[in-house]
Amino acid sequence: MLDGAIPPSPAATVTEPPTAYRLQPLLHDLVSAVMAPTTALSSDDGQIRPAGVQGLFHADSRALSQARLEIDGREPEAVGYAPQGAGGARFAALARWLGDPSPDPTVRIHRIRQVVPGGMNEHIEIVSTSSRPVTATVTIDLSCDFAPIEVVKSGGDTTPAVAAGGAPGELSWSSGGIRVTVTGTDARAETAGSERTARLHWPVALEPRGRVTLRWDVAVHDPEAVVIAPAQPAEWVTERGEPQVTATDRRLTRLFEQSMDDLRSLRLAETGAPGDAFLAAGVPWFLTLFGRDSIWGARMLLPLGTELAMGTLRVLARRQGTRLDSGSGEAPGKIMHELRRHEFAVKGNNLHLPAAYYGTIDATPLWISLLHDAWRWGAPEAELAALLPHLEAALGWLGEHADPDGDGFIEYVDTSGRGLANQGWKDSGDAVRFRDGRQAEPPIALAEVQGYAHQAARQAADLLEAFGRPGAERWRDHCGTLAERFRARFWVDGPQGRFPALALDRDKRPVDSLTSNIGHLLGTGLLTGAEEAEVAALLTSPAMAGGFGLRTMSAEEGGFSPLSYHCGSIWTHDTAIVIAGLARAGFGTQAAELAEGLLTAGETFDYRLPELFGGDDREAFGRPLPYPAACRPQAWSAAAAVTITHAALGLYPDVPAGRVLLRPLAGAPLGAVSARGFRVAGAEVSAAVDLDGRAGVTGLPAGMLVEHAESAALTA
Repeated sequence: MLDGAIPPSPAATVTEPPTAYRLQPLLHDLVSAVMAPTTALSSDDGQIRPAGVQGLFHADSRALSQARLEIDGREPEAVGYAPQGAGGARFAALARWLGDPSPDPTVRIHRIRQVVPGGMNEHIEIVSTSSRPVTATVTIDLSCDFAPIEVVKSGGDTTPAVAAGGAPGELSWSSGGIRVTVTGTDARAETAGSERTARLHWPVALEPRGRVTLRWDVAVHDPEAVVIAPAQPAEWVTERGEPQVTATDRRLTRLFEQSMDDLRSLRLAETGAPGDAFLAAGVPWFLTLFGRDSIWGARMLLPLGTELAMGTLRVLARRQGTRLDSGSGEAPGKIMHELRRHEFAVKGNNLHLPAAYYGTIDATPLWISLLHDAWRWGAPEAELAALLPHLEAALGWLGEHADPDGDGFIEYVDTSGRGLANQGWKDSGDAVRFRDGRQAEPPIALAEVQGYAHQAARQAADLLEAFGRPGAERWRDHCGTLAERFRARFWVDGPQGRFPALALDRDKRPVDSLTSNIGHLLGTGLLTGAEEAEVAALLTSPAMAGGFGLRTMSAEEGGFSPLSYHCGSIWTHDTAIVIAGLARAGFGTQAAELAEGLLTAGETFDYRLPELFGGDDREAFGRPLPYPAACRPQAWSAAAAVTITHAALGLYPDVPAGRVLLRPLAGAPLGAVSARGFRVAGAEVSAAVDLDGRAGVTGLPAGMLVEHAESAALTA
């Protein structure tokens, strides 16, 4: 997503940024606690300082820009923190000036934070092991600036609002229909402070070896928000609890557990439709509906049930395009890109996206594939049938609007001059580069999007036929001609061998850099088996897989940079999608190699894999470097744990056909893997693969046939 990229640094001769240029605040060293649509971002000591992107955010607006704890006018000394489940974090600090005069600290402060939809609460525990009484004054300095997320993102200046008093211990701020209320239990509240800082006070007196717990709460009232918390618990939680994974490689278990917490915290619903949940894209810039991200997240989580997929499909179907509008990118049948409460305008790069923006070339075919995959996993037939008119509208977009110049390939160009210049998942302005580093000029036809379109056409034909709708043969014929055209126009020869180009540019020239995009072609049916083998070999070559996952661009390309947003970094979801494609295509060893890279990266990032990270060689630092502006948690990054587990188990249901195919990653370095709480057609199943690659599944719906497919590639 373009908005997440770090802007290019000013030239070396510039001593300070020009007035019109601001640096985006960094994220990699912050601690997030999330329960969508609310997020707290703080330093690792728990302090929320009035700087950068720190704050309590709710639905694209900052509710608190400061929450700074002091004891006797001094900040405690931080010693550590830990996540505390979905929405929670715990911070530990010392007040060494209090208590016994000893080298060992005798007064500790535990700051226990819990974010909930529309608010946050903190318990501040002061624990003394001192042999003498302790007295102190505890304060929390508070500010609220109501800054829109795009202003924070662009490094813009903000002004704190003035706090109003209320009941004892209460403070409030109001602006534009949003009201933020802070309540300190048994606290004294002060509204007048320096630089518009309000304050809560508590006097504290502890007996020897005593303790006290203070509490304060934040509530945000925001009736104009376009997203809310869903009405129901997470779709994958049943009476038996959440899904569980055990593995010989304990890193997979830890990654799965943390990912389940993060995915639960990223669930959202549209205002007015609380029953249809979807996954927000990521924290903090993208905590809203994103067509591509929400679709991929739901698709990756299909092993946990179809409810999230169906909710996501319905939400996007309700906002499916109905008219042609160059300003928003809307077109009949098109699936939207993102939803905001107002225009998303980022200063310094001429980006002005309307609140409902449709500038995505791939969300529509991906929506079709999600509908098909949910069908295969056993979604209710009546719910699927209700979406068939939207399927036909999406096919109408593919047939009538996706190929404006009629060359047979899906392509994009931003005609407004204010939208996204690139509209695939690599949507930064410099993402599409030739081998020598030159940037391609639009219109752009991306390789992976042709694969998505091919797969969507074939899958749509299956759905139309199964539900007795016309048009199946037309879309099957479309697949054949698209594959022939792609083979003739996209394949290029390079130093690494033969491979599909990244894209075709304005002049229909192949953009001849080797990138991860070609991994998305695996399993789409656009490639032959021999072509898939060529792609698989290149994807796991040192130039592509020499880091901790799959690089977005080969290290041998002229545009490569390990900390670029899309030209050399490693994206978690991108690697996971390619792992799934390799596994389905029968390249288990290559899939396991990439999975091992992500698991190693997971250790570095405390098993909360970020949106992306550096693509340096493993030998350079021995661990992946963070991409400083990466979202964390990010929905499709968290979903990667499910994708890795699913690929290891090799569980591929086809509920309409009454069968399940099993093909695990036999002999993979992941070792033995077992999962409980996966679901097929609503039935909870348990699946396992042992160290010898023998797989099994129990709990399937009655009458389903289990087949083993150890060698043959599987088609979606």
